[in-house]
Amino acid sequence: MKPDIHPKYVVTKVTCGCGNSFVTRSTVPELKVDICSACHPFYTGKLKYVDTAGRIEKFQRKFAASGYTSLQRGKKKADEAEAPAASE
Repeated sequence: MKPDIHPKYVVTKVTCGCGNSFVTRSTVPELKVDICSACHPFYTGKLKYVDTAGRIEKFQRKFAASGYTSLQRGKKKADEAEAPAASE
């Protein structure tokens, strides 16, 4: 390895949003993460939505009035265009 071009590899304290923390090694002395193995649904077995900045609520408000019809309309038009070509 060339000297003085690589970052320092130091002991790192990782802190999760749930309060869990652990020590590992990295090039930065401290990391803050949103989700870890102690609170991730895959590892805990509990179903939990990880919502960042209200994205789930925004999506539900967007499609609450019309439902998913706006998404299905585009699909039907594409299916209708293909159907006559297949019958000829």
